[in-house]
Amino acid sequence: MPFAAALSDRPNLETAVAETSALIQAVLNGQSPDLTFVFASHHFAPRLGEVAELLQGALRTRVLLGCTGEAIVGGARECESEPALSVWCGVLPDAKLIPFQLSFEETPDGLLCSGLPGDIGEHRDQTRVVLFLGDPYSSLPRSVIDLLADELPGVPLVGGMASGGGPGENRLYLNGSSIEAGAIGVIVRGGPRIRTIVSQGCRPIGTPFVVTRADRNIIFELGGAPPLERLEAVFRELPQRDQELVENGVHLGVVMNEYQDTFQRGDFLIVNVHGVDRESGALATGGLMRVGQTVQFHIRDAETADEDLRHLLERDLASATSAARGALLFTCNGRGTRMFSTPNHDASAIQKCLGPLPMAGFFAQGELGPVGRKNYIHGFTASVVLFEEN
Repeated sequence: MPFAAALSDRPNLETAVAETSALIQAVLNGQSPDLTFVFASHHFAPRLGEVAELLQGALRTRVLLGCTGEAIVGGARECESEPALSVWCGVLPDAKLIPFQLSFEETPDGLLCSGLPGDIGEHRDQTRVVLFLGDPYSSLPRSVIDLLADELPGVPLVGGMASGGGPGENRLYLNGSSIEAGAIGVIVRGGPRIRTIVSQGCRPIGTPFVVTRADRNIIFELGGAPPLERLEAVFRELPQRDQELVENGVHLGVVMNEYQDTFQRGDFLIVNVHGVDRESGALATGGLMRVGQTVQFHIRDAETADEDLRHLLERDLASATSAARGALLFTCNGRGTRMFSTPNHDASAIQKCLGPLPMAGFFAQGELGPVGRKNYIHGFTASVVLFEEN
């Protein structure tokens, strides 16, 4: 097998490293992994700084990345309130892996992000994915998204922000080092094909509208009428359950490809609605809006989030030309049992539809993933990376 994953819930760090390493070495049958991800819960504090060094010594992997998480994913489990160390390895002999470490600095000209390789744009056609992990208090993923939009347009940027700790308490892992600030990642060139799934947990209501007047993040007209008027008309046609969800909070989906005849899940970037001006009917959103964009109101709850993830998994399964052999999951720390009535929701859904898969991941404080070939940082989202066999 080219991929292997193992999860340990042992509270002792050496025991957890030994257990996961032994399981992975058995599956890989003596092969040294090229790429390893590790995700550790904060139960291992104050020894979190030793995680990468211990695993690097045990596995002798070519590139190791990882971080701490509020909850840890391994296989079909989501460990939300117990010690957990989750390790994922891939043997990728035909892939070139370029790890990087980013720092962020305020300058008179704005924020400076440094550390990305200087030649990344020269190899765009060979680049499969950029995998990214950041500290939420000392990095700005949007600056990375903007840089890669210029250098690697259309290449997925997937990952998440470390979680579970306050400023200075999270850890990032790069090879044998433990890092307290900034961001890390790896560029994957060549090797197996890689697919991504980004489930934003919403479903559309009503019909699409075109933005006909807007200024920055404020929409003044949808199809020539105030947005509040449009929303009230949609609301009147909804069943009672959906009306209750609208009253609890409505979202806006922005169409990513205007050239489609119809729009469905996965075609929208979900942005929050921050407020409505009752007098003018204008709508304040969580993103910049422009005239001519097509938008549609959306709602979110546990049932909708479940339905959305399963729909996208089934759509991937139906359209894939090759089976996935390994997976990474970056899911929001607002999901899990905070959203769903049963544990292990996202991990078990992936395994039931696409598995069994060697899979690892964590609950992130912000998830990165592409929608419509553009990369964004999301909330309440499950971002999945699927590796095919070489």
